[in-house]
Amino acid sequence: MKDILLALGIEEINKGTSTGNDWLDSSGDRLSSFSPVDGERIATLVETDEQSYGSVVDKARLAFGQWRLWPAPKRGEVLRQIGEALREKKEYLGKLVSYEMGKSLQEGYGEVQEMIDICDFALGLSRQLYGLTMHSERPAHRMYEQWHPLGIVGIISAFNFPVAVWSWNSMLAMVCGDVCIWKASEKTPLSALACQKIVAEVFLANDVPEGVCNLISGGRWLGERMAQDHRIALVSATGSTRMGKEVAATVGARLGKVLLELGGNNAIIISQHADLDIAVPAAVFGAVGTAGQRCTTTRRLIVHQRIYAEVKERLKKAYGQLRIGNPLDEHYHVGPLIDKEAVNAYEQAIANCLAEGGKLITDSGVLEGAAFSSGCYVKPCIMEALGTYATVQKETFAPILYLLSYTEFDEAIKIQNAVPQGLSSSVMTLNLREAEAFLSAAGSDCGIANVNIGTSGAEIGGAFGGEKETGGGRESGSDAWKNYMRRQTNTINYGSSLPLAQGIKFDL
Repeated sequence: MKDILLALGIEEINKGTSTGNDWLDSSGDRLSSFSPVDGERIATLVETDEQSYGSVVDKARLAFGQWRLWPAPKRGEVLRQIGEALREKKEYLGKLVSYEMGKSLQEGYGEVQEMIDICDFALGLSRQLYGLTMHSERPAHRMYEQWHPLGIVGIISAFNFPVAVWSWNSMLAMVCGDVCIWKASEKTPLSALACQKIVAEVFLANDVPEGVCNLISGGRWLGERMAQDHRIALVSATGSTRMGKEVAATVGARLGKVLLELGGNNAIIISQHADLDIAVPAAVFGAVGTAGQRCTTTRRLIVHQRIYAEVKERLKKAYGQLRIGNPLDEHYHVGPLIDKEAVNAYEQAIANCLAEGGKLITDSGVLEGAAFSSGCYVKPCIMEALGTYATVQKETFAPILYLLSYTEFDEAIKIQNAVPQGLSSSVMTLNLREAEAFLSAAGSDCGIANVNIGTSGAEIGGAFGGEKETGGGRESGSDAWKNYMRRQTNTINYGSSLPLAQGIKFDL
């Protein structure tokens, strides 16, 4: 790991506050990053304090005054170069993400690839920040709308995707002319540090104003500070529903803007008309990928009673073949949970479900031995349950899959929708009527609804986000860029008189 840290410019002790190439001194506490893979300390950084936070915001405000005037295609060119720099460092950064967070090496590489893809997307977007033209009811008048950057965008990211979700926000915000302040997860600070160093090199080569892309490091108080700060126009927060509600209330009290991507409690409906050779692998990958720590993780499997027994046996066989171990070894399917707190949540959820009447149909528990010395490795498990159980209604960030049954398709949709969250959903069916019903207004109430693919693995070309307690925000593709801009309607009178709207007469 030392050679990887060296290649990414990470030292034993690092400054954790940056306005670009300038790394600020701080009297904040020391924050060490420990890998859930083996429990070892990777490196340490100095947290942001109130003074350095203020310096970052001041620098960002100054930078916005310049950056918003750069032509959007010129901003896009800078982001293209960031994508190229990420390509060059993909192997190093992917391994750091895998080791610091605990996801598989292929998922670590995949996360960096998402960053590269969003840079490409932002480059194209730099020439497509379109407004509309409208016909005026008044003669010799022209109406149109245009979009302007908001200002400072605060980004609060979560540990499970320590770099990709930041890039979804920052690359779009920056191509729109905004400046960013990134408060990375205190559980994965080094991945953020590495990204900031990569971006800083590109900015230096292009004379980008200091303060366009900023990093602050530390605990919860920094997120609260950003939510309270009226100078930050938009706060984009990814994390738990509890956290999102607090951010929304605080930012809303000052009439600021929020973009929330919060918890998911995602379900796959497996119809009696499903191709099980597709459905079962999709369910297994969705449930155990990233050790169940994706917001799009499959947590509920709603299976038609006619095929319930067969699906159950196929799942048990598949789970018996899962290999759990060091995620940097591509031989293994499942790595560790992020920390002991997550392990406790896993054990408590299983106990609660059992107390409600649930039944374990595969082994569960914490793995022991030299290969699992961090104490963060658990067995992915399947539990038979009812959708009404309180435990099933909650999101537990761990590889627990609840197996439910249904008899009529309308019932399956009701079971799926009967949870507070509304992020991702899927139906496995070869029946056209079922597929269309699932995608209709009376079907899935989630922001993402898929047919014959699983709940995870969203592409950057589509808007990502969900409804209800998932927060309602949209990131990444489609027209999500509009979140980072303000709309302005313009009317131009090119005539020699002043006709008033609705034919009003006002003679002087």
